Amino acid sequence: MVEAWDADRAGAPDIASAERVRRLRAEIERHNQAYYELDAPTIPDAEYDRLMRELEALELAHPALRSADSPSQRVGGAARSDLPSVRHALPMLSLNNAFDDAEVVAFDRRVRDALVREGVRAPDDGGPVDYCCELKFDGLAINLRYEDGILAGAATRGDGSVGEDVAPNVRTIRSIPLRLHGSTAPVIEVRGEVLMFRADLERLNAQQRARGEHEFANPRNAAAGGLRQLDPRATARRRLRFFAYGVGELVGAAEPDHHAATLDWLGAMGLPVSDLRDVVQGAPGLLGFYRAVQQRRAALPFDIDGVVYKVNARALRERLGFVSRAPRFAIAHKFPPQEAITTLLDIDVQVGRTGALTPVARLAPVVVGGVTVTNATLHNEDEIRRKDLRLGDSVIVRRAGDVIPEVVAAIPERRPAAARAFVMPRQCPVCGSAVERPADEAIARCTGGLYCAAQRKQAVLHFGSRRALDIDGFGERIVDQLVDGGLVRTLADLFRLDAATLAGLERMGEKSAANRVAALAAARRTTLGRFIYGLGIRHVGETTARDLARHFGGLDALLAADEAALLEVPDVGPVVAASIRRFLNEPHNRTVIGQLREAGVTWDEHAPQRAAPLAAGAAGPLPSPDSDPLARQAAGPLAGRSVVITGTLEGMTRDEAKAAIEAAGGKVTGSVSRKTDFVLAGAEAGAKLARAQELGVRIIDADALRALLGAADGAH
Repeated sequence: MVEAWDADRAGAPDIASAERVRRLRAEIERHNQAYYELDAPTIPDAEYDRLMRELEALELAHPALRSADSPSQRVGGAARSDLPSVRHALPMLSLNNAFDDAEVVAFDRRVRDALVREGVRAPDDGGPVDYCCELKFDGLAINLRYEDGILAGAATRGDGSVGEDVAPNVRTIRSIPLRLHGSTAPVIEVRGEVLMFRADLERLNAQQRARGEHEFANPRNAAAGGLRQLDPRATARRRLRFFAYGVGELVGAAEPDHHAATLDWLGAMGLPVSDLRDVVQGAPGLLGFYRAVQQRRAALPFDIDGVVYKVNARALRERLGFVSRAPRFAIAHKFPPQEAITTLLDIDVQVGRTGALTPVARLAPVVVGGVTVTNATLHNEDEIRRKDLRLGDSVIVRRAGDVIPEVVAAIPERRPAAARAFVMPRQCPVCGSAVERPADEAIARCTGGLYCAAQRKQAVLHFGSRRALDIDGFGERIVDQLVDGGLVRTLADLFRLDAATLAGLERMGEKSAANRVAALAAARRTTLGRFIYGLGIRHVGETTARDLARHFGGLDALLAADEAALLEVPDVGPVVAASIRRFLNEPHNRTVIGQLREAGVTWDEHAPQRAAPLAAGAAGPLPSPDSDPLARQAAGPLAGRSVVITGTLEGMTRDEAKAAIEAAGGKVTGSVSRKTDFVLAGAEAGAKLARAQELGVRIIDADALRALLGAADGAH
């Protein structure tokens, strides 16, 4: 609401006020065009509201400055010239806004006072007024015209009097019925909001990125742009939704006596109406609804920017009437702005647990969504370039619920001359190791994975994981204590831990400490494949690590291999080879490898291993899924064969089957092709089985695999 002004403050405008009004009108009209016509707002809603409130206050203080063409007298923007125009039978007005509890209380008081002036209520009647409370959707207002129950037209709000004809596009919105249920009234105009769900925006932006096209900043922009497409097929691809919230022109039918009943009536005709609504009494009821919705806001699938309060009784609404461009009987209570404008002071770079470098905006403090924000995520270097963010820029910051704040966009017209571009560092800001960013990836990464303090916990957890050295009992809780306490600075420090040191950790007894020391001792003896996997080289998974161990037979040979030699390893391509070489070229990583060898971590580099029998009920256990056939394995029954596993196998897990196949010389791959030799299929096998049948690839079950491996054992 506009601040009240004393009579002696009003009067002839001074030159400064007149100039300020002129500038405000020009700026607001620019923003109106960007928001209503171009669907590309350049400032947050809260900043627009601030400008409009300042203009309204100046015009109230200086009536001589008022004019019919002021943006304060308009609802929205002009209709687009490239779409047919439609004049509304009844104007589509906007609502005045309340931004705090006091303004809501004042609204309720004005309603009660006006009803007394109208003679509807006695001066001593202090009873509360009934209000219908609804959501304030963040989309595009629309008017649907039904004639004899059939959708005959649709138009945007436009300037309130004239909107754009978007009927062909509206027909593509599946939630809008083409025929109303149980109504053949000559004319029913339904008013509501077209919007987009957040999940649909994410899908749309993924498609935009794949095509190299611009992404949409928020669901409202995407919905507005989609509704105003010249090609209805483009609208259909947006997956727009609709919620009804009122009635315009109505001929040959009677609107219910209360607004809550009107919403029920619209729903009964097949129109979508939000279930999140209520009838309350007085200002306390209004504020209670506001707070309840605010708590649920983040969980909603679509964006809202507040709630709407309407006097429930239609008779009272008619007596209250309208003022200027808004009704007296309704008001929008807006949530604290989720967007605000501030200054981008600097960009720091944080190094994550996996080595990913993430730029973080350092901002001049600003309140967004009721919280003071000083930092915001920038995702990656490409995102900074796409948004053209520069140090010193005025930027729009968004914070939705508990989501980490993000910088939405810069405001180029406010850019200072000294603004500077951001450059991603070439060395890790934590450990000084080289930073790499493959050409086909958006994330830059530190290459000092075994050395970098920022990655230390992740490196230790991965090194001790089940498929690496399998160090029992070293989970996140213990690793956090070891690293945070400075007891483990490098992987080799693990093997220097003793029972007394471990017993000093939180919730660690002497027996548990002794068990951990025993687990470390057992883990010293491993396999080359496990050791390579445990190093955490990017793009080197468990299978590739085993392939490297088989091919080179020893660690020193791997350390000396150039990219050409690495490319000779089966299934190692240029990307993987380059990643291995970059990792091994980093002096810090070689130092850690040397420290591990000095700490007694060892393996038999050349001894071949054979598969244990894989037969249900046979003597001896099934091979562990962690078993690691080493390099230069003797030819097995599946040597050189490519196998795909799908479905639930009988009598064995897929990990057990994979280990047995690899121990027998075979290779397990993830997809079926003409080069696949077998598909091992179990129950509920899906697309892979169908693909194998289509290509004529041989299909076997678990019993056939056991028979194959058992026959091979007998041959030996």
